[in-house]
Amino acid sequence: MLTHLVRRLIYVLPVCFGVSLFCFLLVHIAPGDPLTSIMPVDASAEQQAEMRAAYGLDKPLPVQYAIWLGKAVSGDLGKSIATGRPVADEVFRAVQNSLLLAFTASAIAFPIGLILGFVAGYFRDTAIDRMVTAIAVTGVSVPNYWLGIVLVIVFSVTLGWLPSMGAGPGGSTQWHWDLEHLRFLILPSVTLAVVPIGLVARTVRALVGDIYSMDFVQALQAKGLRGGDVLRHVIKNAAPTALSVMGLQLGYLLGGSILIETVFNWPGSGFLLSNAIFQRDLPLLQGTILILALFFVCMNLIVDVAQAAIDPRIKRN
Repeated sequence: MLTHLVRRLIYVLPVCFGVSLFCFLLVHIAPGDPLTSIMPVDASAEQQAEMRAAYGLDKPLPVQYAIWLGKAVSGDLGKSIATGRPVADEVFRAVQNSLLLAFTASAIAFPIGLILGFVAGYFRDTAIDRMVTAIAVTGVSVPNYWLGIVLVIVFSVTLGWLPSMGAGPGGSTQWHWDLEHLRFLILPSVTLAVVPIGLVARTVRALVGDIYSMDFVQALQAKGLRGGDVLRHVIKNAAPTALSVMGLQLGYLLGGSILIETVFNWPGSGFLLSNAIFQRDLPLLQGTILILALFFVCMNLIVDVAQAAIDPRIKRN
């Protein structure tokens, strides 16, 4: 197990380097000048040169990347062009809010998706299977931002049960574990959980159905094992793939919630990324993309190690 972990860690290093290079180049090939938002319209050539030198934009791209990467490794992601505050502080504060939203949505989506998938796979080609499949397809097909707007109209505007925007009373961005703040978490987390429910349910349904048709399951049934004992073997064989899907979905929930965070004005990484794009805030954009990408890489590493712990056959690959 230790050898497998060390090997995976070695594989992660070039991936992280490639991610950092991609993040740096991605924002630089975009059209527009990042300093136009803070530079006066009538700025002279000398003022423009001083501003570019202050942000290191007067150097060649390879030099800019080397300086940025060296600072990023030490935890310094630069300063925001729009606000002047350290990028690391803004990104980590937003990532905390996104993690709260992503883990809450996962706590809703994964148990429901697993239960629906196992039920549909166990009762394959029956009315129950068709009903669960219809629910899963609907969850995957419905645009989550549209669903968020509908939930706001129903539960916030019409019924007045739940707040529609922000992370706390009065537009607060600081989270506290109390009932008042939990009310702000319900609508965005439920909206964000709909797509993973459908994806996990469909994946697990296909896995369980295929495993039940394998020879070893038929041999277990021929030996007289009861349904619960057979199901335990089916779950063990389906667990690695199901865990992989859930790990990827957790990464997507953190990095792909930009529309949901915008709809609900949730102060997370997606909302921060949206503002950075519109403001052409280069350091903030780079830092946000880098942290989200590295989180996704770390999630894949954790899932890979967990899969090997569940299924020893994976260690041989």
